[in-house]
Amino acid sequence: MRIQVDKEADALYFRLDENEIVESEEVQPGIILDFNESNQVVGFEILNVSKRTSPKDLSSMQFESA
Repeated sequence: MRIQVDKEADALYFRLDENEIVESEEVQPGIILDFNESNQVVGFEILNVSKRTSPKDLSSMQFESA
């Protein structure tokens, strides 16, 4: 899994695996899902991320696993 922050595009992207993306769909304003050929989500993008969280929160992401 990869996470990218693009400050110029003001976007946060989560890539779940390396399968080829064959389709993308904006499911909510500024929330885009990427699908593989089996219609499984392989990534998602959050646009206008600076309006959804503070710069401090964005720069100090925490990862949790159960």
